[in-house]
Amino acid sequence: MQSGAAQTTAEGKTLLKIQDLSFRYPGESADELGILALEGIEVDVREGEFVSIVGPSGCGKSTLLSVVGGLVSGFEGSVSIRGEEVRKPHPDIGVVFQEDSTFPWRNALRNVEFGLELRGVPKEERRRRAQEILRLFGLEGFEQRFPGHLSGGMKQRVAIARTLVLEPEILLMDEPFGALDEQTRIILGEELLRIQQELRQTVLFITHNIQESIMLSDRVVILSARPGRIKAVMDVDFPRPRDSTLISSTHFAELVGKIWAVLRDESLKAFGQDSQKKEANNA
Repeated sequence: MQSGAAQTTAEGKTLLKIQDLSFRYPGESADELGILALEGIEVDVREGEFVSIVGPSGCGKSTLLSVVGGLVSGFEGSVSIRGEEVRKPHPDIGVVFQEDSTFPWRNALRNVEFGLELRGVPKEERRRRAQEILRLFGLEGFEQRFPGHLSGGMKQRVAIARTLVLEPEILLMDEPFGALDEQTRIILGEELLRIQQELRQTVLFITHNIQESIMLSDRVVILSARPGRIKAVMDVDFPRPRDSTLISSTHFAELVGKIWAVLRDESLKAFGQDSQKKEANNA
């Protein structure tokens, strides 16, 4: 396990670079300092690498993803893709959120086509690309189904496919399986692994689930309680391709224990912060 800045040991060129990133939410008034959510974050992510971010509730994981995605301004430090600074939504970055983001009035096929429509891709071309990505996600035969007639896991696959059909170089995922039951999220994790390897996708993944982070990732970055700082970084040395059968291995359990040993102390700190805030609000 490493600590400090999140250095990568994966082969390949650095694609995404986060340097000395700090972010403070503004106070309710000009005189109020506000809340420091992130401080001094440094991460290099290489082409084709899968990096997970874990940390206690309120440590700034989702804020970090929003900054990288160009969805939040007013931060210190820099985010860049191959040296190009990111300050707004970038065509090479795709984002998948936890919430069901499918459009209920569009069937699965037309949901996946949506971004291609906005880009002006001709109908025949976008239909071909949407059908290909749906087949890749195991949704062939469900193209005409509306979200209301799909399971939670299927709807999330449609949402991920809608992002991947745009062929972003970097995929940002914020707890994409958080609302699903444990069995479904494990199966979808396997599907994501298969597709990520097939497309050589670069992924930055937010999760509360330690087991999920190990199963999916090349590295796990552990954040401290607020303000979120890099507490430690763990390399996950399971070979690829891999699947969920590794969950039963002794080494997997050892990695879970090592991450929890770091995360437990930070989670207790976060719990204390929440308790103090609640007492202050009730005062």
